[in-house]
This record gives sequence, C-alpha cells and structure tokens, in this order.
Amino acid sequence: MKKKIVIVEDESIIAMELEERLNQMGFAVAGTFSRGDTVITKISGLRPDLILVDINIQGSMNGIETARKIKDTYNIPFIYITANNDEETLQRAKQTNPDGFLVKPFHGTELKTVIEKALKKI
Repeated sequence: MKKKIVIVEDESIIAMELEERLNQMGFAVAGTFSRGDTVITKISGLRPDLILVDINIQGSMNGIETARKIKDTYNIPFIYITANNDEETLQRAKQTNPDGFLVKPFHGTELKTVIEKALKKI
C-alpha cells in the first residue's frame, strides 16, 4: 500500500511540482492545501502517513503553528519545506521536533531521502 502524504504549500506551482515528484516516487498525495486552518479541518478524514508543510503559508496560522497543532492532535510526522532559512525561523521550527527539513530549492533525491527517513519512525 502506498504511503499517503499531505502537502501544505501556498505556492501552487511548487505544490504541483511536489505532487508530481511524490507520485513518481510511488507515494500517494492525499491532499494539497495552501492554508493551515483548512488542512487542520480536513486532516482526520485524510489519514496521511506524513505531512510536508511550508513554514510560510497563507492564513491565520503559519506552517510552524500548523505543524504544532497537527502533531499535538494527531501525532502525524511532518517535514518542513522552506525557502526561509534564517536562524530565528529555524530555531522556532526546531522547537516543534520536525521529522525533517528541506530548504528550497531541493533535489528529488533529497526529498525522497528525508521522506523515507521520516516514514521509518512510524
């Protein structure tokens, strides 16, 4: 059975590219969302094995707040994807104990390696 992954990314081109890469790697994309509040309301019905979440997303919650809420409520592993790698943001993100980090732009091999490592924890 394919592992299901949810994408939380507000840049539609990047979200589509991620979905395509994940499908090529043999994963199933359970959903793609641009807002944290939306993914939180839908997550229980999707039952993903992993979430890829951008730190800077649209809506009332950023990616860090979204990931923290999902982890606290559902205990689903997550990987941050971000173009923002300043030290303050990274320190805030690390406090949520992510299962991985990817800094944009990243290569497909990096994506697959980080996902496989995170999925081994479950």
